[in-house]
Amino acid sequence: MKKICIMVEGSYPYVQGGVSSWVNALITQLPEFEFVIQTIAATRKEKGKFRYTLPENITAVHESFLQDDDLVTRAKIKKTLTKREKQALKSLVFGADEEWEVLFEAFTQTNLSLNALLMGMDFYDVVEEFYNERYDRVVFTDFLWTCRSMFLPLFTLMKWMPPEADVYHSMSTGYSGIIASCASHLYQSPLLLTEHGIYTREREEEIIRSAWTQGIYKDLWINHFYMLSRCTYTRASRVFSLFDRARELQVEYGCPEGKTEVVHNGVKYDQFQNLERKSPDDKYVNIGAVLRVTPIKDVKTMISAFHFAKEKMENLRLYIIGNTDEDQDYYEECVEMIATLGTRDIIFTGHVNVRDYLGKMDIVLLTSISEGQPLSVLEAMAARIPCITTNVGDCFDMLSAGDFENRAGIVAPVMNIGKLAGAILTLAEDEALRQRLGENGRSIVDRYYRDTVFIDRYRKAYEHYGTPGVGLSEGGEPHGGHRV
Repeated sequence: MKKICIMVEGSYPYVQGGVSSWVNALITQLPEFEFVIQTIAATRKEKGKFRYTLPENITAVHESFLQDDDLVTRAKIKKTLTKREKQALKSLVFGADEEWEVLFEAFTQTNLSLNALLMGMDFYDVVEEFYNERYDRVVFTDFLWTCRSMFLPLFTLMKWMPPEADVYHSMSTGYSGIIASCASHLYQSPLLLTEHGIYTREREEEIIRSAWTQGIYKDLWINHFYMLSRCTYTRASRVFSLFDRARELQVEYGCPEGKTEVVHNGVKYDQFQNLERKSPDDKYVNIGAVLRVTPIKDVKTMISAFHFAKEKMENLRLYIIGNTDEDQDYYEECVEMIATLGTRDIIFTGHVNVRDYLGKMDIVLLTSISEGQPLSVLEAMAARIPCITTNVGDCFDMLSAGDFENRAGIVAPVMNIGKLAGAILTLAEDEALRQRLGENGRSIVDRYYRDTVFIDRYRKAYEHYGTPGVGLSEGGEPHGGHRV
């Protein structure tokens, strides 16, 4: 039985929905493979707090933490770098011609103290040279401490010894991709990458909007994440994306085109055909938003749009379906916002079985500022429910499938409260339109987004790359990538 190591960051098995649902479905439907999970969480407070009952073919879960202690256990501690290791560190800090293999071995094969490294002269000398060459207009001490905070989580993860497997499959670039690249190098096993969203673009958007870093430090952090992605793109044998524009961005950000391939998401179509519908006595127009209550889902824009729509149409009701505890502060801000606006009929369900609610919705709403190919939208379409989404990821193409006249919903600009409110009213006021768009959605999923297609593609990938000697020197297929 081939062993596949799934590498994830900030998702499975701690978080439900989205990438986590995808991973769980993949593993469950490929019982002929053994899976181990290498998962990255923020702190040890999350250790063991799994939201999934793990499938039987998962034999181990290895947890790593971005904020962790200096992992030195033996008496003899390595505090300085060799000349070759210091040159590799310089290539990393400067973000040019990175010598990742040297660093992988330095961090995993030696008892290197992170505290000694980051507070020592080797790191200081490299950062000072980098500063003098490019950033000497800012205060050096601020610059030095920023570099330390930037590289600490990366170095912390690189000290974790990853599990051995026949194939490594990362769900993103970034930190997950770095651990996968390290494991692929150490054990000489192929690396596959599936990007559900483009990690570097998402981090860039977050950093640009953030208040915790300003000025040139935003550029420093953004370049750091682009560098991490280049590592994974370079070392992966095959790079999957969910839609064509994502594949184009991967190539634009440094992935060799011959490695790339589009494989659409898929859903269990039959599970959404006979859902329980709302009572005929229910006079409300029910709007459902299936999401984790986090900033990237832009729940505040959703609340505002619903508020303005409800001022014009009283019988609207919004169900926010999903976990509220992933970002407690943001959830509390949303609750406070609802109270300030005085908006009625907004219900947070918390964690529930989505199918228990989905069939009772008249409209499904998504207001995210970043997405890939959201499963919640595909599930709504399979259930014959019209959708309103922001113009993110593959949402426009999902809802139209190349035929705008037979689309399955309405697409609005990101963070545009007026357009979203208008779309809500357009569908809420026209039951015949809702029924027509819902049938279009069902037809689109039936034709293009059944889960059997994507499961079969990954089965073939695991069989191919799990064969000894395959993958490490292929560098992707020469035809320039293709689409499934």
